[in-house]
Amino acid sequence: MITRERLKDMPQSPGVYLMKGNKGEVLYIGKAKNIRNRVRSYFQETSDTRHTIKFLASKIHDIEYLVTTNEKEAIILEDTLLKKYKPRYNIRLKDDKTYVSIKLTLQEKFPRILIIRQIKKDGSRYFGPYPSAQKARETVRFVRHIFPLCTCSPSEFKNRVRPCLDYQLGICSAPCVNFISETAYKELVDKTTLFLEGRNKELLSELKANMSEASHAMSFEKAAKIRDQIKAIEATLEEQKVVSQKKIDQDIFAHIIDEETLLIQALFVRDGRLSGARDFFFSGQKLPADEALSSFISQYYSGDRFIPDEIILSLNIEDKDVIEDWLTEKKGKPVPAGSKQGKVRFFFPTKGERFKLFKMAEANAKEAIKRKQETLESKQALLEELKRRLHLRKTPKTIEAFDISNVSGKMAVGAMVTFEDVKPNKDRYRLYKIKTLEEPDDYGMMSEVLSRRYKEGSRERNLPDLILIDGGKGQLNIAVKVMDELEINDIDIAAIAKEHPPLSPLDKGGIKGGIPGEKIYLPNIKDPIILKEGSSPDLLIRKIRDEAHRFAISYHIKLRGKIKSALDEIPGIGKAKRNTLLKHFGSVEKIREASMEEIAKLSGITAMLAEAIKKALSAHG
Repeated sequence: MITRERLKDMPQSPGVYLMKGNKGEVLYIGKAKNIRNRVRSYFQETSDTRHTIKFLASKIHDIEYLVTTNEKEAIILEDTLLKKYKPRYNIRLKDDKTYVSIKLTLQEKFPRILIIRQIKKDGSRYFGPYPSAQKARETVRFVRHIFPLCTCSPSEFKNRVRPCLDYQLGICSAPCVNFISETAYKELVDKTTLFLEGRNKELLSELKANMSEASHAMSFEKAAKIRDQIKAIEATLEEQKVVSQKKIDQDIFAHIIDEETLLIQALFVRDGRLSGARDFFFSGQKLPADEALSSFISQYYSGDRFIPDEIILSLNIEDKDVIEDWLTEKKGKPVPAGSKQGKVRFFFPTKGERFKLFKMAEANAKEAIKRKQETLESKQALLEELKRRLHLRKTPKTIEAFDISNVSGKMAVGAMVTFEDVKPNKDRYRLYKIKTLEEPDDYGMMSEVLSRRYKEGSRERNLPDLILIDGGKGQLNIAVKVMDELEINDIDIAAIAKEHPPLSPLDKGGIKGGIPGEKIYLPNIKDPIILKEGSSPDLLIRKIRDEAHRFAISYHIKLRGKIKSALDEIPGIGKAKRNTLLKHFGSVEKIREASMEEIAKLSGITAMLAEAIKKALSAHG
């Protein structure tokens, strides 16, 4: 426990403190100008009615701290430690994998412009994220028409001997065949950067100077091209709403707390024009809004983001001065001693033009909260419908789905995916290498994976509402047996099987009743539920099963690497076709069981090749 003596021993220096629970886990990380004063504030008996401070204090069993030379170092250290420990009670900016960003590969001799979902520390420059992939594509299309950058991969670039179709369309300057010099291409990249940062005033000024130079040099064709670029940019700017008479760059952040959800709404103003908006949701928020907002600002600008002249916030933050200094340094503009000119500044307005911008952000925040609530209600309705459809005991807010992938029993792996409130939670995905079996035994493998998962889960009570198994009655019975052995009886279980009709009336290998399709098997219920096309709960079940299948197959292919399978010995089957077959069917065993007609339906597989596959696998088996 934290004693008064322990608090007295803490330094009165800037730094970072780590609050830990009774198992040594990091619960919260904070930065402070004075570590002792900040930490003591959590334990003092005051009239502060913020329940969150008392709540956190009751959970803390130990506190560690790291002293820094100054407060700016504390900001950087806090961001590093947040990424390392991912503490439960901090707000944490995650990678924007659900959003798309625009990427400039600046580490390459001739940088490419790409649309990506995952940001990496690879020397590239990223812009966005864009909540709409369509919006990002439109932006890239526009940029390439005025600044024709290439998009082809390094291998394509290296092997080209003639310009690509994009060059003919006027959206690539063909650096791959030396149609543009490295210096001229760099100018295109620099201008693209200015445009994507929203620094259009600076960009237009440069372009007008370039046009004047070209005109004086009597390069009229070049001057006309630059004129067209200027017109295109000015036309785009006319579509953007003017929200400020000040021709400066501003970021505006308004916040709303709805129960334990914190929403921070951002508006981005460039050169007085509204250029974009973004909302950030943080659930389970238990700390004071000022601390959360300060941490958010530090994390938000810690990456390679554009830093504006002004940042407008919905409330004051204690460490605004040091964050201002830190951002000014990052921006890289020299500021004369004692001067505020050129310095990044925070504002907490109560009137005037900045206040109007804040109110606009606040109105957008309220609308975002409303949309979020409507989405939650829609998800809840879907889960309630799924509960009725599958006759479940409780609403399946958390669903864990399992799939096994193997090649004739070798290098078998099990995969578990987790869906929470209809959405995948990839932090809770798990992979299992099969340890106890070497021969093909789908039931034994499923038993091993489920036992390993729920032995651990039963101790921590970290359990789902519904377990979904890829398979039929046999796999379902295995899951029921494992749960009985572990004495876990409060989780619903279902199995989803994709069954095929007989190839002909004489074929006895089809399913009972000859009805094809996907079916759900439930414990102690004789007849399966047949999934319907167009049914929302059935679509969700398929989506979860497919995600488990994808996750298992992708891991299995990675593990397998260069190890040969029976497929590699078949003439006409290369790496691409092999992966197509394995991704679709899941294993060589399932390919062997499939009909020639099913195999031939896959892209790139002819009827003749399907016949060869069947013969080869039958002989191999």
